Amino acid sequence: MGHSQQPPVSWGGDAEQTRFMPPVPAGPGQEHSPEPGSDPHRPQQAPARSPGRLSGGPLFRDEHPGAGGPGPEETMVLRAPTSSTPPGWPGAGGPAPVGRPAPFGGPQAGAPQPPQSPQYHPQPNDPAHHHPVPSFPGQETPVAQPDPQPRKQRGGRNLKAAIGVGVGLGAVIVASLFLVKELFLVVVMVAAVVGLWELTSRLAERKEIDAPLVPLAVGGVAMISTGYWAGVQWAAAALALTGLAVMVWRMAQPPENYLRDITAGIFTAFYVPFLATFVAMMLAADDGPQRIVLFLIVTVCSDTGAYAVGYKFGRTKLAPTISPGKTREGLAGGIALSMLAGALLMQLIIDDGSWWQGLVLGGCAAVTATLGDLGESMIKRDLGIKDMGTLLPGHGGIMDRLDSLLPTAPVVWLLLAAFVGS
Repeated sequence: MGHSQQPPVSWGGDAEQTRFMPPVPAGPGQEHSPEPGSDPHRPQQAPARSPGRLSGGPLFRDEHPGAGGPGPEETMVLRAPTSSTPPGWPGAGGPAPVGRPAPFGGPQAGAPQPPQSPQYHPQPNDPAHHHPVPSFPGQETPVAQPDPQPRKQRGGRNLKAAIGVGVGLGAVIVASLFLVKELFLVVVMVAAVVGLWELTSRLAERKEIDAPLVPLAVGGVAMISTGYWAGVQWAAAALALTGLAVMVWRMAQPPENYLRDITAGIFTAFYVPFLATFVAMMLAADDGPQRIVLFLIVTVCSDTGAYAVGYKFGRTKLAPTISPGKTREGLAGGIALSMLAGALLMQLIIDDGSWWQGLVLGGCAAVTATLGDLGESMIKRDLGIKDMGTLLPGHGGIMDRLDSLLPTAPVVWLLLAAFVGS
C-alpha cells in the first residue's frame, strides 16, 4: 500500500494544521494483510510492540521506518505538570502553541507550514528555568544548575584596602609630625570636623535628630586650636561657648524636639572635638611628636593584642550584647601588649620617662581604648548601623578609627603630665 493511498489523519483545527501519518511498517518477517470481511482501504492496526514504546508506530515522526528501539539519546524525560511548565511542553495542559512542533515530533516534509510565532525562551528568573527541560531526538536532557552564591569575605572587610589605607594614614601622620608640628594640628582638626559630619549625619538619618553641624564644626576648630595654643582652660571655655551656640542655632526651627536636638549637639561637641583637643595639648609639649607616637602605638597595640589573643584563645565573651566578638582573654592580651609597648617607649623616647610609668600608662590606655570601642558600638547599635561612614575603604568612616583614640587621649595626656610634666 503506497503513500498515495494513505488517508490523511487530522490533528484537529484548520486544514493548514493537518498532519500526515506515515505507514506503519511490519516487523521483520511479518506482513500485514487485511482481515477477511474488512475494508481493504482501511488502515490496519499494527501488532503490539515491545514494552517501552508508546505505540506500534515509530516513537518520533522523523524516525525512519524499520529503525530499532529507542536509544538512550532518544529517551523522552517527562515530568509532572506544574504551573510553571511552558505551554506546549510534554506534561503541560492544553494544545501546543502555533509555530512549535508537537511534543512527539514535527510536521512531515512537504506538509503546509503554519505561521511562525516567537518561540518561548525561559528567563533566568523563571521557575521553569531551574527544572530539567525535555529534549528532542538526538539531544541530551539539560539540567539547569542554580547560580552559585558569591563568596563573602571574612569579617566583611576588604583586607587589602584596609592595609593600604592604614599605611597611607600612618605616612601622613609621621610626615606631619616630624616636619612641621602645626601640620599635624591641621590633620587633627580635619579629622574632628569629618567625624562631626559623620555622627550628625547618622543621627539625622536614623533618629531624625537635628544636631546643627555649623556651630559644632566652628566650635570644634576653636577648641582644638585654643587647647594647643592656650591650654585646657581655654579649650573648656570653647566647649561651653559651643554648647550655647548650638542652643541659639536650634531656636530658628520649631520648638518640637528642641531639648532632644540640643542635648545631642552638646554630646557631639564633647565626644568628638573636645576629646581630640587633648591630642593637640600633647602635641604642644617640647617633645610633642614623641608623645603622640607613644599615644598612638599603645592604643594600636591594645586593639592588635586584643584581636590576636581573642582570635586564638578567646572563649569568654566580654560584652555579648554590645560587641559579641570581644572576649575577656582578648582584653587581657590587649592590656599585656599595650603595657609592654608603653614600658619600652616611655623608657626610650620620652624625656625623664621610666619603664614602670610606661606599664601604668599602657594598662590604662588599653582599658580606655576598649571602653571607647564599646561605647561607639553602643551608639551604632542604637542607630542600627554597622559603620559610621564609608570614607576609608576597609575601615568604614573616620569615627570608626577614632572610637578608641578619642577616650584614650585625655588619659594619656593626664598621665604624661603627672609623670614628666606638660
